[in-house]
Amino acid sequence: MKNKFDNTTWIFVIVQGPGANEQFFGLHDEETDASYIPAFLSKDAAQSCLIHLPTQRGKKYEVHAVMYGDLSQDAFANNFLIFMLDEDGKIIDKIFPGQSPDPI
Repeated sequence: MKNKFDNTTWIFVIVQGPGANEQFFGLHDEETDASYIPAFLSKDAAQSCLIHLPTQRGKKYEVHAVMYGDLSQDAFANNFLIFMLDEDGKIIDKIFPGQSPDPI
């Protein structure tokens, strides 16, 4: 699947430590040796998938909406990819920030 959104499209991510020290929740794919931020097309998919992700005990996590352009910029600056996932954690698309998204 090719991403079909622009920089102002809202997508959903998991935020670790919401509030003063919040950051995007990131993971590392051992198979490809790539760090990535899991992102979702819907809030429901993000919330359903969160229970399957390897989170740290005692830390707080929340699902937040973010514009694709903002996420892409932060991911690129920190050497992360963006993996679009479904509610079961299956990879729908791999996005390499710094490349222009396909327009809607």
